[in-house]
Amino acid sequence: MTKIKVIIPAFNEADSITHVINDIPNKVEEVIVVSNNSTDATEKNAKKAGATVLREENRGYGYACLKGMHYVAEQNEKPDIIVFLDGDYSDYPEELTKIVAPILEDNMDFVIGARVKTLREEGSMTIPQIFGNWLATSLMALFFKAKFTDLGPFRAIKYDKLLTLNMEDKTYGWTIEMQLKVLKHKYTYTEVPVNYRNRIGVSKVSGTIKGAIFAGIKILGWIFKYSMKK
Repeated sequence: MTKIKVIIPAFNEADSITHVINDIPNKVEEVIVVSNNSTDATEKNAKKAGATVLREENRGYGYACLKGMHYVAEQNEKPDIIVFLDGDYSDYPEELTKIVAPILEDNMDFVIGARVKTLREEGSMTIPQIFGNWLATSLMALFFKAKFTDLGPFRAIKYDKLLTLNMEDKTYGWTIEMQLKVLKHKYTYTEVPVNYRNRIGVSKVSGTIKGAIFAGIKILGWIFKYSMKK
């Protein structure tokens, strides 16, 4: 049976994290919530909902994801697939089945949940997010002939392939780094259209000018770094 583990980075998502965990399909072996130095009841609520809870003191999306990966690496039995999912309930966790299907059925290495316009709730993505996605995916298409349309955080990857990527970004560049390295390694990938709704609470990245600017700098930095290596 395919072993699937879910890693959820979470910073002050006390109001949403229970909903996220409860909606994850039963086929998942373990849900790992990495509290990114949360100051609210995120950790308490996640434990109560049945998740494994880790704490990462260093603030940053990548830091939290790497903490979850380190935890998995120390386990005796390794998973076949790792799914990354945000803790704000903007994605529909029950669609995890759709996300992993191309891996299980078509032997894909990597799958992105694409937040297509027709399936997005009005206002669920900010203008900087929409523009940033368009710019990043356009540049990836230009430099690497990539077919990505989104930098969606809801994603699945074969565990052995994830390890070979040697992920390193600690903050906003995590998603783009993963996609660029998938391209570099010539791994197979695809996108699956997913529903997307307004998150519970305020975004720590797109909801602030500082967050949007730093995320943009990180994304462009990774793209130009890899374009220079061609």
